[in-house]
Amino acid sequence: MNDKGHTMRGPLEGCRVLDLSRVLAGPWCGQNLADLGAEVIKVERPGAGDDTRGWGPPFAKDAAGEPTRESAYFLSTNRGKRSITLDIATPEGQAIAKELAAKSDILLENYKVGGLAKYGLDYASLSVTCPRLIYCSITGFGQTGPYRERAGYDFLMQGMGGLMSITGEPDDVPGGGPVKAGVAVTDIMTGQYATISVLAALQARHSTGTGQHIDLALFDVQVAYLSNQAMHYLVSGEIPPRIGNGHPSIVPYQTFRAKDGSIIVATGNDGQYRRLCAVIGTPALADDPRFLSNADRVRNRSVLAPLLAAAIACETMDHWIGALEAAGVPCGPINTMDRVFADPQARARGLAMKLPHPSAGEVPTIASPMRFSATPVEHRRPPLLGEHTEGVLGELLGRSAAEIEALRSRGII
Repeated sequence: MNDKGHTMRGPLEGCRVLDLSRVLAGPWCGQNLADLGAEVIKVERPGAGDDTRGWGPPFAKDAAGEPTRESAYFLSTNRGKRSITLDIATPEGQAIAKELAAKSDILLENYKVGGLAKYGLDYASLSVTCPRLIYCSITGFGQTGPYRERAGYDFLMQGMGGLMSITGEPDDVPGGGPVKAGVAVTDIMTGQYATISVLAALQARHSTGTGQHIDLALFDVQVAYLSNQAMHYLVSGEIPPRIGNGHPSIVPYQTFRAKDGSIIVATGNDGQYRRLCAVIGTPALADDPRFLSNADRVRNRSVLAPLLAAAIACETMDHWIGALEAAGVPCGPINTMDRVFADPQARARGLAMKLPHPSAGEVPTIASPMRFSATPVEHRRPPLLGEHTEGVLGELLGRSAAEIEALRSRGII
């Protein structure tokens, strides 16, 4: 209960976010804030909406099994928001956006640098009339620097920001070469940093009474989360190589193929290595002088790895996971998506959920990993395009039904 005597929806109840962003990084931040209880008003283009609405298949299906307009991509990053359609290229649309900004705590946008200035929706313009507004700009390269006007895409950032240089097998092995991550990790991490940033600015506003401009760049984020690999270079001057699924200083600490898939074996000491050899039926490898210590195994990994691989290939993933777990050897499966969501731990944690939806009946969603004891996350469905336009304009801005219809007839909403 809060001080007004009612149950709180979430820790950000009472906070309003105007989400002018689209695709992934900005919307991911908006979804986090919505899960935490904020009212997130997503502004979309009339008729088209967020680009990702059309990024399918797959699309959610209705009761008859027919695809709806709701793509899986859009559903993944717009949970809990209110959607309004608004043409901000028109003076009337700009006026409405400014009114909404004045009634909001946070504004999210990912237009090109300077892209909103011509509409009077940039930070410099809005901060004059909305000094408490926290304004978060997400761009490819930030508001400064020689690349500031370039468009930014996750794939480019994984390459330019160094991630692909350390991801994949070495050039001199079959299939070697740089590889991107299977998820748009730079976009998602930027959304996470945006979430942290706006919440920090919200806390700062309690002291200062004013908002501020947050300048987030995908490039900066990508470089920042290189973490220890980047520090390896900065400290030593050595360029970290790609080592695939191996570890530069621990052996065996890698993937192995089983009969029906791949597993990870992560032996961190000599005792675990000896138990591994016993379980997979190669006890002689534990006493082989070439592999007695970890340093020996690192020096002779090219000899040892194929011997272990041949033994592990003879049984299934589940067989080895059970046997190695019982022996205290750190291990785990490389799960395909079906196995991820069938995993007992995923089921126990409720990681896959269903939400009611007006066009699809219900849609799946992935539960937020944020767990609170007193102000729990609330999972609310993603919106239909423009579903909340009338409600927001009427309830929040006081527009009459006739005024809303006039705006609609002129294509402004």
